[in-house]
Amino acid sequence: MDVERIFENLSIELETSRGKVLMFADPHIAFELSRGLRIRTKFEKKLAEFVKLKNPDVVIILGDVKEPLGINTFTRKLLIEFFSELRDFEIIITRGNHDGKIEEALRNFENVKVVGYHVIDNLLFLHGHQNLPDIKFEKAFLGHIHPAITIKFGSIAKKVKCFLRIENFLILPTINPHIEGFNVKEGIRMIPFLKNSKEGNVYLPDGTYIGRINFI
Repeated sequence: MDVERIFENLSIELETSRGKVLMFADPHIAFELSRGLRIRTKFEKKLAEFVKLKNPDVVIILGDVKEPLGINTFTRKLLIEFFSELRDFEIIITRGNHDGKIEEALRNFENVKVVGYHVIDNLLFLHGHQNLPDIKFEKAFLGHIHPAITIKFGSIAKKVKCFLRIENFLILPTINPHIEGFNVKEGIRMIPFLKNSKEGNVYLPDGTYIGRINFI
């Protein structure tokens, strides 16, 4: 598995007035126990190495940094190890529905800020499980629903992660290579401000445009 290329394809880099922003969604650190895995993937260590390799000015994590809804010993340990590797970077976490009590683990990291949403250059960053903030913006980036579609190759069907664009909203897939994703038609219902959308444009992680998909 070419992990570096996977992370490259599942993240986005933006040039902004704050410098280079590296953005990704839904890492779900400490996911192994809840997913029934008996081995440690050390996914978060590889993700930290990727961030250091990209050397951004700002890192934005679009929520669901961790898997458990609360904080247990195992989760706290992995979070501290992950963010200890990234002390040289400004990190903004737009809180997700899995990020309860995350400040308890990150209180000693002055470079990490946990917010409901963030704005840079009229670009809005948020997780996607909440209502839209009452602000003006040109484009928005979010996660939450782990978008994926099923592609058929003859008699073979395979689910693949995708980016989903609905008007000026871009929904990122989970950057965790061990988490597959949800069908976009089901997932879109979990975003309050997009649940009534009728269609969206689908892109594979390598940038290939798949086309327009109807949600109804």
